[in-house]
Formats: sequence, structure tokens, C-alpha cells
Amino acid sequence: MTTNVMNKGWFNPISFSVLLILISLSVALYILQIANIWVLALLLLFSGLISSAIRIADQWERAVVLRMGKYKGLKGPGLFMIIPVIDRVSTYVDQRVRVSAFKAEQTLTKDTVPVNVDAVVYWTVWDVEKAALEVQEYQKAIEHIAQTGLRDTIGKHELSALLQERDKIAEDLQQVLDRNTNPWGITCQTVGINDIAIPQDLADAMSKEAQAERERRARVILGTAETEIAEKFEQASKKYTDNPVALHLRGMNMLFEGLKEKGSMVIVPSSALDSMNLGAMGGLVSLAKNNEK
Repeated sequence: MTTNVMNKGWFNPISFSVLLILISLSVALYILQIANIWVLALLLLFSGLISSAIRIADQWERAVVLRMGKYKGLKGPGLFMIIPVIDRVSTYVDQRVRVSAFKAEQTLTKDTVPVNVDAVVYWTVWDVEKAALEVQEYQKAIEHIAQTGLRDTIGKHELSALLQERDKIAEDLQQVLDRNTNPWGITCQTVGINDIAIPQDLADAMSKEAQAERERRARVILGTAETEIAEKFEQASKKYTDNPVALHLRGMNMLFEGLKEKGSMVIVPSSALDSMNLGAMGGLVSLAKNNEK
């Protein structure tokens, strides 16, 4: 951003103070009749020239001085002098890091989805001479280039990539901006993507799609668990087929676990009553409970 030259010229505190002092001195001399009207006029003219020659640039600024319309050099920071009438300060260039916000509204992605993207760019002027002489209103130029580059970048990516690779897209955009602004003596240091807004209908559809995908995964996990359980049961059945004693012990354990709770009831297949002798074991358990009572 360039600084208003008028605020840095006639109306800076030092030059204005010098002007007041010289005018006051001239008027005082005239009142005391030490000088005539011509001397007073010359003193006033001299006062105006001296005050207009004094300029001030802040610590972060550089003043671009033109002599008879041609580039003379840079002045500042601090107090400096110019030749009145011959020299003039064209502009004051701020060399601090600055931020410019820009956006791309209703821009189509590669898969024709309209999105609104808000972004910011951090930039600084490293060559004041180029920034002053090569481009007019460089801040507006940066904002326009950033907006155009953002639209081009959005058009080259699909929505999924735009949402998932925001850092990479910001880096690509920063390189595009840097390539265009370096000839102006300006460096775009960082580009940040603040927000990517998509239509509400599309957002609802994407939410339903994500919910359906989560439900599908849950069903797949449940089916996988059932398959693993069935495989384990199959392996266990082979062990029990060749070892009736182990099957008998397993039946006793199952019956004990089922009947040890008060008021519990265990339902078993009728075939298991004969093969595992669960009926006799159930009677023994019941008898034991009655004896305890």
C-alpha cells in the first residue's frame, strides 16, 4: 500500500513547525519595522520553500523521489530533504509483510461442482524501485492475480482433491503468484485457504453417502466376525467328535454355568440329553440345590 504523499509532505510535524516558526519570525520583524514588505514577502517565500523541503519517512517506509519527472532514488527512513520545485516525492512504499484477502465465488471444479473459496495471501515489497516503477497500484494487481489464479487452480482439481489437499493447492497458488509478482519486486510468501463452501444440497448428499459407507463397513465387520466365529466352532466340533470325554466335560461346564444362577432355566436340544447325558447331570445339580436349602 502506498502512503498519501500529502500527509508526508507539507503536513508532517517537523515541516509544519518550521513553517510556523519562520512565519512568526517574519511577522515579528515586520511588526518591529525592522524589515519592509518586500523582505517580509521573501521571508514568507523562504519559509514555504524550507518547510516543503523537509520530509519524513517512517521506519518501515521508503520514499520514491523524482527529479523533474525522472527517478532520482529512494529516501528514508527518518528525516530527509528534497529540492523544492525540482524534486517531488512520488509515493511512500510500505515494506512490511501485508495480507490481502481474496475469494472465488461460484467457481466450477473439474467435476463441475460450484464452490466458494476464501483465501488470503501474505506478501511483501523487497524491491521498492521495481514496485514503484513497474506496476501501478500493485496491491490491487496482486489481489486480481490471486483471484484469477485461485479460479484457475479450482478448475484444475476435482472437489474431493480440493477438500483433501488444501495445503498442496495453496502451495501451487503461492508459486503462481510468486512467478507473476517477482518482476515487480514483490514476494508472495504464503497463501492460506480459509474456507471452501459447497452447495447445501451437495453437502447433504455427501453426508448421506458418508453415513451409508459407515453402515456398509459396520455390516462387513459384523459378517467377518460371524465367519470367524463359525470357523472356530467348526474347529471345535472336530475336536469334540474324536474326543467324547472332552465333549462330556464341556457339557457339564455349560450346565453348571447355566444353573448356578438362582431361578435360571437352560434349554438344550433333546439330542444332547442322550449324547452328553445332560438329563442326569441336571438332576444331580437340582438335587444338590435342594440339599443346600
